[in-house]
Amino acid sequence: MSPPLLHDYLAATAASRGRDTALVFGDERVTFAELEALSNQLADALIDAGCSPGDRVCLLAPKAPVTIAAMLGTLKAGCAYVPLDLASPSPRSARIVEATEPAAVFLAPEAEPLAAELRGVGALGDSVATVTAADAGGRSDRPHPRRAAPGDPAHILFTSGSTGRPKGVVVTHASVSRFVEWAVAYFGIAPGERLSALPPLHFDLSTFDLYGAIRAGAELHLPPVSPILPGQLARYIAHAELHQLFCVPSALTYVLAHGALPEAGFSSLHRILWCGEVLPTPVLIEWMRRHPRAVFTNLYGPTETTIASTYHTVAAMPPDPHEPVPIGIACDGEEVLVLDDALEPVLTGEVGELCVAGAGVSPGYWRAPELTARAFVADTRPGHEGERIYRTGDYGRRDTAGVLHFLGRRDTQVKSRGHRIELGEIEAAVSALPEVGECAVVGMATEGFEGVAICCAVAARSDPPPTAVELRSRLSQMLPGYMLPSRWQVLEELPKNGNGKIDRGLVLERFTRTPAGGAAS
Repeated sequence: MSPPLLHDYLAATAASRGRDTALVFGDERVTFAELEALSNQLADALIDAGCSPGDRVCLLAPKAPVTIAAMLGTLKAGCAYVPLDLASPSPRSARIVEATEPAAVFLAPEAEPLAAELRGVGALGDSVATVTAADAGGRSDRPHPRRAAPGDPAHILFTSGSTGRPKGVVVTHASVSRFVEWAVAYFGIAPGERLSALPPLHFDLSTFDLYGAIRAGAELHLPPVSPILPGQLARYIAHAELHQLFCVPSALTYVLAHGALPEAGFSSLHRILWCGEVLPTPVLIEWMRRHPRAVFTNLYGPTETTIASTYHTVAAMPPDPHEPVPIGIACDGEEVLVLDDALEPVLTGEVGELCVAGAGVSPGYWRAPELTARAFVADTRPGHEGERIYRTGDYGRRDTAGVLHFLGRRDTQVKSRGHRIELGEIEAAVSALPEVGECAVVGMATEGFEGVAICCAVAARSDPPPTAVELRSRLSQMLPGYMLPSRWQVLEELPKNGNGKIDRGLVLERFTRTPAGGAAS
C-alpha cells in the first residue's frame, strides 16, 4: 500500500469528523471541514497563480489557522512549502527565497514589511506570484486530484549552516507519514485530545504537532503569542487544558526555573514529550514529581531524519540527577547505528558516531550536492544496496540492553591543557546543581597554555543567584580540576535561537566580548 500524502490525512478526517475542532487560536476555532474547504480554495488560488507540481511556495506568515490552511493548500497544489522565520534578519530570508526560487509566496499582512525588503533586494522578482487569504474568497472548495507522490518533497526546512549560509533540508511526504503513523499509534493520540503547538513552523517538531493532530482527529491549540514567556506558557497549558505537551527542553526548564510550574502540576497533562536537545535530569525529576500519572518520553533525531529517530519513555523517576536520560531505541522504520570513523560498527558499550538509516532519511540538502554527499553516505551493508545513511555528527553508545545514549556532538569535544574533554559531560554536571536552571558550556580558543578555555553560562533557579565562585566550588566536588570551566557568566536567561534552543554561538560571542579572566555574575 502506498504511503499517504500528508493532505490525505485532512481529507480523511474531514470526511469522518468534519464538525470536530481542528485548530484553536485564541477565540478562533476551525473545524476539520472548514480547514479542508479553505485549504482547497488556497490550492486553487496557487494553481491559478501559475504553480505547478514540484514548485516551491514560501510562507511569509506567522503561525495561524490561515497559514496552516496555506501549507495544506500548497501540498494539494502538488508543491512544497518553505516556512520563513519572520524574526530572522531579512538578508537570511533573502538567501532562502533566492535558493528555493519559489513560484509563489503566501503573504500575511504582518509580513508585508519583510516582503517589501525582499523585493527591494531582488529576492522576490516579478515572476513570483503573491497569494493572500483574500484570494480564497469565492472559490470552489472541491477536493483536488493527486498532484504529488509520496516520495516528493512536502516542505524544505532551513537550518543553520557551518558556512554561514542556511542549508535546506528536503522532507518528503513519505518520511513524515512514516513518523506520524508510528507516533499516533505509540502514544495513543485519540480524537478530541488537545495538543500543544509550540515550535515555530520552520522547526521540524511542528510537523508532528500538525499532521499528528490531523491524523488522530485531535485539537491543535496554537499558542497566543510567539515567542512565549514562562508565565504565558503555563497559562497557555492551563487555559487550553492540554493533554499533550511537545516542546524543546528549554521550555520545560524555563517554566520550572521561573516558578511558573504549579506545585500540583497541570491536571490535564498526561503526555509530555521533548526533543531537540538534552533535558537536564533534575528538571525532569521535578516535572515527574508534579505529574506522577503522566507519561514522559525523550525523542531524538535531527531534521535530516524527519522529526525523531529514537524514543525513550521514562519508566520511573530517575534516582540519580547526574545521570542523563537515554535516547532509547529506534522508532519504527528507522535504524540507528553506532559507527567508527571508517563507518564500521563499534562494539557494545563503545563510543561512536550515531548514524541513521531507514524511512526518515531526507533526500538531502536543497541544491547542495557536495554538502549532501558529505552527510548522506552510501549504506554498504549487505542487503542495503542503494540505500543511504545520515551521519548525525553526534557521539553515542549502545548499552548491553540495546539502549542508546547520547554523549554530545563530535564538534563539542575540545582539548584543554592536554586533556580531551566532552563539553556535554560538564553541562550534565552543572545542570545537576540545584541552583542552576539551565546552562551552556562552550570552548573558546585562546593563545594561552590551556589551548581552549572552557566557558560556562548559567541561568539560575535560586534567588539570589549563585556567584561564579560558588558554582566552581560546587562543581569541583563532581569533576576533575582540568574539566572545571575557567570562565563563567551567570545570566537571567540564556540566549535562544528561533527554535527555542540554546544559541551556543551567541553564548560563545558573549564570552569573546568579556575580558580574559572576567566573569559576569
